[in-house]
Amino acid sequence: MVSRVLRSPNIWDHPDVYEIENLAVDRDGVLDAAMDVIRPWDGATVLDIGCGTGFHLPRFAERAQWVIGVEPHPPLLARARRRVQDLPAVQVRAGTAQALPVPDASVDLVHARWAYFFGPGCEAGLAEVSRVIRRGGAAFVIDNDPSRSTFGEWFRQAYPNHDGAEVERFWARQGWHQRALDIRWDMDSREDFEAVVRIEFPGEHAERILAAHSGRGVDYAVNLFWHTW
Repeated sequence: MVSRVLRSPNIWDHPDVYEIENLAVDRDGVLDAAMDVIRPWDGATVLDIGCGTGFHLPRFAERAQWVIGVEPHPPLLARARRRVQDLPAVQVRAGTAQALPVPDASVDLVHARWAYFFGPGCEAGLAEVSRVIRRGGAAFVIDNDPSRSTFGEWFRQAYPNHDGAEVERFWARQGWHQRALDIRWDMDSREDFEAVVRIEFPGEHAERILAAHSGRGVDYAVNLFWHTW
């Protein structure tokens, strides 16, 4: 039913650990505050692309008029639907970024966090975003910034073929804006920290990180890319 879906081994294979990671990312709300300055979601129709287990949907629903999550992976789709089953203004639909299951000009705010929009190759999804968004709306993409922070250094070492500079050039060519933000991973325990590191980095890299880094948190640089209509 759903085609052209890139596998996401961290959340697909370890959804419970990924839930721990979601809880630990940006406890200070830096990302939400930055988006809110650009386009608040009060009273808006919000579309969360690649919503996974639906972690962000209830938060959007606190202020939005209507929230739609789109997720291609059936087990995650089922978890997201269970999560929001008591929220009447939230719906989770099966679909992909390249074929969003929403009508033209029907949403005010698009959100994608570490999902699909990783730079070159996501043009089909960008065309869909342009199709579904209303005039006066905005789209936000949150992704890693491997050029900065301790986490960024780990990312560069583990994924040397990732060209962060080319990703940034890609978004600039598409006419999107960029803001560098500094957040943190702050786990509740060292055990949680170790579990999350092991789903985000290949085996030997994960073990090297854990041997060298004490504690249960780390500084983490990200990019917020956005476009308004």
